[in-house]
Amino acid sequence: MNKRINLLIAFSVIALVTLSIVQCYLVKTTYDYKVAQFHSEIKENIAKITNEFSDIDSAYVNKKELLYNQLAQNYVLSKKSKIDIKNIAIENESSDPLTRKIQLRFKRDFPNIDIDFAIVLNKFVIYNSLKKSDTIFSEKPLIQNKMFGHLKSLDNAFLVRNYVSTTNGSSILKDYKLLTEDAMYVSVADWEMIIFERMKMVLLLSLVSILTLITLFVIAIKALIKQKKVSDVKTDFINNITHELKTPLTTLGISTKILERKDIRENDEQFDSILNTISRQNNRLQNLIDQVMANSLGENEIELQKEKIMAESFLKVIIADFKVAFPKVTLQTQFNTEETFLVLDKFHLTTAILNVFENAVKYGSNTITIKTELVKNQFNISIKDDGIGISRSKHSLLFDKFYRVEQGNLHNAKGLGLGLYYVNQIIKAHQGTIGVISDLGKGSEFTIMFKV
Repeated sequence: MNKRINLLIAFSVIALVTLSIVQCYLVKTTYDYKVAQFHSEIKENIAKITNEFSDIDSAYVNKKELLYNQLAQNYVLSKKSKIDIKNIAIENESSDPLTRKIQLRFKRDFPNIDIDFAIVLNKFVIYNSLKKSDTIFSEKPLIQNKMFGHLKSLDNAFLVRNYVSTTNGSSILKDYKLLTEDAMYVSVADWEMIIFERMKMVLLLSLVSILTLITLFVIAIKALIKQKKVSDVKTDFINNITHELKTPLTTLGISTKILERKDIRENDEQFDSILNTISRQNNRLQNLIDQVMANSLGENEIELQKEKIMAESFLKVIIADFKVAFPKVTLQTQFNTEETFLVLDKFHLTTAILNVFENAVKYGSNTITIKTELVKNQFNISIKDDGIGISRSKHSLLFDKFYRVEQGNLHNAKGLGLGLYYVNQIIKAHQGTIGVISDLGKGSEFTIMFKV
């Protein structure tokens, strides 16, 4: 049974993890799609600006062509180095005015988002029909090659437009042509939050679905474990009640057979002895049945016959009766209260306290200390023993119906597991509480608390 449950839990965990991974993959795919969609929107809108507004595009194209022709002349006629030509291109005097003009256009057409940009020169080639081409420089996109804009890095930027043009040289350089390539990169501030806003519903539904799956999984596992526990308790109870009933039934069977003997029937003393045995075993059977019946009631179903009693005298009577039944057990009292009156059901409470005493003896106690004290408006009865103690992990189960403390896989102490459950129900019926402090090898201390 345990193996099957463990396998079921393992497969359930694997299925849950698999579904979570699939869900994360779908969310990641949706995220990538939303990012690509957002980039496409920005590209289309910026392309419209740079295409439809001639005051920006024409200014950029004209200034760029004049600059490139001037640089070509400097390179061919003035014999300037390639590095000088590159630096002049990047640090041209028209950079700031054109940057401001494009930024103003972005602010007007994109009022809700903050866009920064950079136009980067990637390639500059000069050639003529008589000579092979001469590449002044050709590099991958670098922010260091920025001609226009204030973008500080290309790390979070994306390409929106690539400008590749071939122009004829000036009148001085009739046989030369220029090939240039520059690109516009833009970066949108807080673009992650924009994507998050667009994905908010998807993320919410994904989170809710995953949490729902986990919740259902936990509930199912808890129900399964609880069902197994109930099944184990039921099996354990059946085994215990069978054992408890077997002894008196066996004794009754043997006694009945003995009574069939003529010599026993003719011996009055032996006959009476056998009858007394049968009577005791019959009472034992009746007590077992009554115990099961009584403990099937909940705290609200117990009918109490309350009366006003003096707590200290009441406890002394219980202790005296217990000493008669268990003369070898030492009972010590530390009554720190005097003449405290409580309204209690003497019969049920006597049985409950005796159950605690008997439970202590059952689990190895030789000395039991009973202490009373009054804390504010609360009367406390402490019952401390020097038995084997109870593991802290078992404390929450002590008052469960049919639960009995195990030692390893064995129950060395016989019983139905109803004693402490009954005690708890009786204390609750009196609107009181019971707690336990215990550890293995250190005995146990049960504290019963009533309001005065």
